[in-house]
This record gives sequence, structure tokens and C-alpha cells, in this order.
Amino acid sequence: MNNKIKRSLPEKLFNVFNILLLAGLSLVTLYPVLHVVFASFSDPVEYMKHTGIMTGPVGFSLEAYKRVLEKPEIYTGYFNTIYYVVVGTVINMALTVSFGYVLSRKNLYFNKFIMIMVLFSMYFGGGLIPTYLVVRSLGIMDTRWAVILPTAISTFNLIIMRTAFQGVPISLEEAAKVDGMKPLGILVKIMIPLTSPTIAVLVLYYAVHHWNTWFQAAIYLRDAKLYPLQLYLREILILNDQEDMLIASQTAEQMALSSIIKYATIIIATVPILVLYPFLQKYFTKGIMVGAVKG
Repeated sequence: MNNKIKRSLPEKLFNVFNILLLAGLSLVTLYPVLHVVFASFSDPVEYMKHTGIMTGPVGFSLEAYKRVLEKPEIYTGYFNTIYYVVVGTVINMALTVSFGYVLSRKNLYFNKFIMIMVLFSMYFGGGLIPTYLVVRSLGIMDTRWAVILPTAISTFNLIIMRTAFQGVPISLEEAAKVDGMKPLGILVKIMIPLTSPTIAVLVLYYAVHHWNTWFQAAIYLRDAKLYPLQLYLREILILNDQEDMLIASQTAEQMALSSIIKYATIIIATVPILVLYPFLQKYFTKGIMVGAVKG
């Protein structure tokens, strides 16, 4: 028995147009990334001569990666960034999950008032200078805590986590209480497993934030040994631009290599997150939808 749905000619034309349109948009979105990858592996001189769209590396050279990776600061930056990502994300999730669970309980006293205060902090902030004064008064200037603690919790992520907890049937919690389970046990053994897609998405959000952070480090840190990777790479790019402006006698090959180094630093900074994302992708859409169903 043939169960294939027969489509009219307008439907077929629309499907073809839709596929071509989405394929074109995907290509437009993907090509800048491919260009950076191709350029980072290209021969500097050949790249400077090239015009038009790149379909692959022009020549082949690893000189840009060699120049970037030969700096010992890069490895220090990697270690610091991994530390900020791991420790920072653990603190973020511990606070977001625990606070989100408390706010999701209907029997919480002053629940609405607390939520208003939470939302107020989302739209109105003290600003850079008051935050700097708070960090300095806490005595954590020029320490790793200055990078981690000021962003220990995101209001937007907190609301998503609270909404996900509200989506869990209240009957499960009541049954657990009848069995003598304490609130902490309910959170760990029932709530967290049932909201794991949302938690996975928030882990990705927090991890990407910590991986890309450099502004807070630039403000609060003076010891270069504590710099995250992004701040090291930023200084490499700035130094590279300054050398381009100050050294008028640079050869064409040196100027071309300076350009390629910029692409290599982008790849070095983004590859780890790109490798992590596919493992969490299956949770991404589901987790966002869970946090968006209720208000």
C-alpha cells in the first residue's frame, strides 16, 4: 500500500524554494568561519595575493600557529581559562539550581516580592564603577575570585531554571515528602534529573561566558599569571597591530604573517567550545523550550 502524500505543484515549488533559501542562508553563515579556518592554514604571501572566495587554504603553512603557540603565556592562559570555566560554572550552577528551586516553590514566603527584586536586578545594575568598588572592598582584587564571583549568577538563567522546576508535577514532590524525603533530597534525586536538559543548556551558557571573558580580567587583574586565554590573545593582537604600525620597514611576508596570526588566534580560542557543543546540542532545543513554556 502506497502511503506517500501527493503534493501539488505549488507545494513542490515552495519546498524547492525553501530548501534553496535555507541552503543559501546556511552557506552565508558558515562561510566566514570557513574563511577564518582556511586563512589560518594558508601561506602568508600566497594569501595576500589571493582575491575572491576561498575554497580551501591558499598554499599551506603552520607558521602562524607556530608563532602563537611558541609563547608560554598561551599555556598559562589555557590553564587559567579552564580553571575559570570549571570552578565558575560549578558555582554558577550551584547557585542557579538552588535559588531557582527555592523560587519555584509556591509556599515560599514573599515569593512575589523576591521575584520582583530578582527581575529588578536584571534590568537595572549599579554600573562598572560601583561594581569595581564592591570588588575592591571585598579584598578580592587581583585574584581569580574577582573574575568568578561578580558573575556568580545570571538572572536570565535563574528565571529559566525556576520555570523548568515549575514544570515538574507537584505530585512527585508530595509523594517524596510522604516517603520522608527532605527538600535537599527532593532537589538532588527528583528535580535535577527531571530538568537535566535545561541544566545542560545552562552549563553551556555559563561555560561559554567564562571561556570568552576578558573584560573583567582586564579590569580586576594586574598579575599576568592570572590572565585568561582571551586576554592573552587580545594582547597578542594589539601587540601585533602596534608592530605593524611602528615597523615601517616590514617586508611583505612579515605583514602577511601578521594578518594570518589573527586568524590563528581566533581558531585557538574557539575550537575547544566548538568541540564541546555537539555533546550538549541534543539538550539545547529541549532545554530552552522547557524554560520557555511557563512564565
